[in-house]
Amino acid sequence: MVKEEYDFVIIGGGIFGIYAALFLTKKGLRICLIEKEKQLLKKASIVNQARLHSGYHYPRSVATARMSDDNKARFTKDHEQFINFRFEKFYAIDRFGSLTDAAQFERFCEFIDIRCEPISKHPYFNFHRLEALYQTTEYTFDPILIAHYYKEQLLKQSRQIEVKMYTQVAEATAQGKHWTIRLKSLNDETFQEIRASQVINATYAGSNSINQLFGVRDINLMHEISEMAFVSSPQVQNIGLTVMDGPFGSLMPYGLSGLLSLSSVAYTHHKVSYENLPTFDCQPQNPDCNPAFTSVCNACPVKPQSNYRKMLGQIKHYFTDEVELNYFTSMFTIKSKLKANYIDDGRPTEISILNENPLFYCIFAGKINSIYEIEKVIRL
Repeated sequence: MVKEEYDFVIIGGGIFGIYAALFLTKKGLRICLIEKEKQLLKKASIVNQARLHSGYHYPRSVATARMSDDNKARFTKDHEQFINFRFEKFYAIDRFGSLTDAAQFERFCEFIDIRCEPISKHPYFNFHRLEALYQTTEYTFDPILIAHYYKEQLLKQSRQIEVKMYTQVAEATAQGKHWTIRLKSLNDETFQEIRASQVINATYAGSNSINQLFGVRDINLMHEISEMAFVSSPQVQNIGLTVMDGPFGSLMPYGLSGLLSLSSVAYTHHKVSYENLPTFDCQPQNPDCNPAFTSVCNACPVKPQSNYRKMLGQIKHYFTDEVELNYFTSMFTIKSKLKANYIDDGRPTEISILNENPLFYCIFAGKINSIYEIEKVIRL
């Protein structure tokens, strides 16, 4: 049988995979985008706090802070209609147990040249619990609207980008200057072989399962099943608060939805895996999920019980009694990070060339600002 041939195969239909596909079409290339789920952009691309990072979040990782700020201006310009500019954003230092004190946070902000204005009075914040409060400049994007936008862009490029949904990479071999890839349709369990000059692995939590299929090295990862809670508030619907730096939490407008996203260092992450493949004790109870082939946590019948009550109890310490926080829902997903950044909590973008001939790239990034980094690495 004649194999379909492509310039690039991109594995992973999240924001990084889709952006890479759209970027490559501008070079006149033919792309095959492979996604093992039934829908695009259903995992970490939407289950996050939708923070458009300006650097504040990483006082122990200047490299991550600077990369966040470097990409912010371009991302903001390209996605302006999906960004919430209309709220006040505050960072705060807890009086107890913080790994960063007020003086350190101020020096950090001055060092990377980002806004940090001390606030001594505010009607909604509890200064008995806060050592310091700072007004900052930070925005949120709307993940749902951005997902819709990128799906539309894919449709417009359907002549150059073939999207294969609910499709699994079954085997891959290097043959001369090309990859031969055997695909399995999860609809009818039929197989198809395709060829590509280059491959991009943009599967995030699934990075190492794809790397292993292509015979390239693992990247050293850890993984967490994480919960993002969503609440509403008549008093602070246009306010964001992030308490630094330790076992605290953050409350921010979730893009343009009218809801607030709520996360907690102590309660957002339910299960942790230190294996290179995301390995959790709930997987034996779900036949559709295993370390090499994870399913969508939101739809999983054995997903963790919500910690929203604990998350609400924690964040309420930082507000006055008049502030109401009303729980709406939670979403779950697997969050992954490099083991090397366990100590400094950094989130660098790592785009590695793991095979030279034929070329194989692995994108590992957790911050939407850095979708453009692929442009610096790709070889055309």
